[in-house]
Amino acid sequence: MAESRKEERDRLRQQRLASERSSGGPDRRRLYAGYFVAGLLTLAVVVGLGLAIAGGGSSSTAEGICANAHVQAQSGSFDGLDGDCREGTAPPEIQQGDLVLAAKEAGCVLRQDLPDEGSAHIPDTEDFTYKTNPSTSGNHNPNPIADGAYTTPLTDNLKTSPNVRNFVHSMEHGRIKIQYSSDLPEEDQLAIKGIFDESPDGMLMYPNDEMPYEVAATAWTQLLGCPKFSPAALDAIQDFRDAYRGHGPESGIPISL
Repeated sequence: MAESRKEERDRLRQQRLASERSSGGPDRRRLYAGYFVAGLLTLAVVVGLGLAIAGGGSSSTAEGICANAHVQAQSGSFDGLDGDCREGTAPPEIQQGDLVLAAKEAGCVLRQDLPDEGSAHIPDTEDFTYKTNPSTSGNHNPNPIADGAYTTPLTDNLKTSPNVRNFVHSMEHGRIKIQYSSDLPEEDQLAIKGIFDESPDGMLMYPNDEMPYEVAATAWTQLLGCPKFSPAALDAIQDFRDAYRGHGPESGIPISL
């Protein structure tokens, strides 16, 4: 009987370890924890909306967003954004797993551990200038953008909603932003989209024609910028994602809708 109990404990332990490995590590688990709690909050909101609709009210929902955009509605807002419905090209196996070397081989600029420019919630009417382009930290709009791929270009026009300040908020919660020039050939855009499609959790992707790079990836106080896109840049983007996804001053904290 004692031996049977020991075997059962060992079996449960192996199941737990396998579950932890499949979850993608502690950084991904922090994101998932945030999704879970935020999902409970969203469920309460949905129930409330259902009652309101039954009473004659109306509301906008996530319906109409294509599955290929991988929009996680519980992680933020996507109002005013069009989902990227394209199916990306599956990325090749990573050839260079060292972020610093991968960035160098791709001719990209890697700026790590930049100064934290602040994290206060401010209205768009309040003056604030980001010191990096693309932005990597700083005061921002209270409403973050939901994880997902979008075709709506980033804008720093504060009269437009959403704008750069909404996207900065997402990085505070540990998100990675992949940005690319809309002038890139479709083939290159689909190669970048393939990286997003392969692992969309905690990721955002959208065109940005106001940065000095053809493709860039940003996290809170971290920047990878490639003046020219090349296949080698795919390694650098994936290495950057794996290094910084889930890192942020409020990583894993549910985003209030």
